[in-house]
Amino acid sequence: MTQHSQTIATDAVEKPPLQVVSSTPYTTWNSRDRSLLVCLLGYLVLASSLTANIYFPLIDLLAEQYGVSTQSINLTITLFFVFQGIAPSFWSPLSDSFGRRPVYLITFTIYAGASLGLSIVSNSYPALLLLRAMQSIGGSAVLSLAYAVVADVTVHSERGRFLAPMLTATNIGPCIGPTIGGGTVLASGDPRWCFRALLIFGASATLLIAWTQPETARAVVGNGAVPAKGLWRTWWTLIMPNPLPSLRIVFYPDTFLTLWLAGAPYALWFCVQTSTTPIFSRSYSFNPLEVGCCFLAGGIGIIAGGFITGRLLDRNYKHVAKEAGFAIDRVRGDDITRFPIEHARSRGSITIIAVSMCVVVGYGWAVERRVHAAVPLAFQAYMGCKCTVLLQTYSALVVDVFPDMPGAAAAANNIARCLLAAAAVAVLQPLVGAMGYGWVFTLLGLFDATSCILAVLVLRRWGREWRDRRGERTRGPA
Repeated sequence: MTQHSQTIATDAVEKPPLQVVSSTPYTTWNSRDRSLLVCLLGYLVLASSLTANIYFPLIDLLAEQYGVSTQSINLTITLFFVFQGIAPSFWSPLSDSFGRRPVYLITFTIYAGASLGLSIVSNSYPALLLLRAMQSIGGSAVLSLAYAVVADVTVHSERGRFLAPMLTATNIGPCIGPTIGGGTVLASGDPRWCFRALLIFGASATLLIAWTQPETARAVVGNGAVPAKGLWRTWWTLIMPNPLPSLRIVFYPDTFLTLWLAGAPYALWFCVQTSTTPIFSRSYSFNPLEVGCCFLAGGIGIIAGGFITGRLLDRNYKHVAKEAGFAIDRVRGDDITRFPIEHARSRGSITIIAVSMCVVVGYGWAVERRVHAAVPLAFQAYMGCKCTVLLQTYSALVVDVFPDMPGAAAAANNIARCLLAAAAVAVLQPLVGAMGYGWVFTLLGLFDATSCILAVLVLRRWGREWRDRRGERTRGPA
């Protein structure tokens, strides 16, 4: 072989093939329009947290009004979370294919109708179960859809900036929900007024969607340059559910760990929320309004967590990108297949989880020994912050690794976290009755910390490898 031939052969081996870089921007949405969209989403996502949290101060009154035990009312909470976990797997995949706006309209119509029924019914426990389930079905997809909408219109490196204000809005729910519930009960003695407040919210949200909600689904409008089609043209497809993408996502090993890291702290937090009313009304003899105000501590922590997460997501992303020598593309978005996104999102998680274990155990024994109320409330503030940081961080990760179907990915997140919360709330009261709050929260804190730290370590070690293998199977042989 001649020297010239050897040079050609060497060049053919050493030089990678040229890649054609598309000049098409990831999105045509400007910063102002995205900010307005986030404001609308911030109002809509209140449906999830407000509906769940307004209910907690009502537990004792509902048990008395409907003539059932506290455990029976807790069953309505469990049922609420079961449907909140399952229903998004119906709605969110539809939104990926047929658009966000039609699904928003349908779900909020169901939500408003269920709220209307709850504002009328006063003594039928089966009706309470059914209507709370319908309320959950209607309000369950709002958060997963909001994540998907942000993913539609922002590149990966800027999502934290737009997610932060939107998720801060939903974090207001744990603050104002119990306060509204407790204040309404104290003023009227009738829990139906709480449901009437939710009816007003649901009706106003439906009208806002009908008038101002733009279509962002990339399958419908691309990067925003394709004009959106009329609502009626795709209405009939809403009767064709396809939950399989969301269910498939749950069982991938890397996303299973990610969903656990988002769902386990969420389940633990709702154990704290569910137990707050019995603890402070019975052990501390607080009235309904005072009990409602107790939820402000956790709500403050949740709001703080929302602000922290937004900055943490973007800072961690930039830090890991710099370490990996990865150039961030703010125009077309980044190719996550070449980026260690698992390391970026999980950075700092182990420290947060380890501190949380000590706080959860301390909380259990503080309420068991009936120390001053300020102590468990301070612990609640940290737990609310920690839950928010981990939930939002790993919810963002599961959407990151499925860029082509963010709605289905967010729905898988709903399935995991809501089913975990439902199971935890269902067994909480029997465990407390048998062991007391001290030992129950000790076990919960140890299990949460051990499982989550192990999940972080495994995800950081093998997560990208599993993701790459899944990508190779999807692309098929070259």
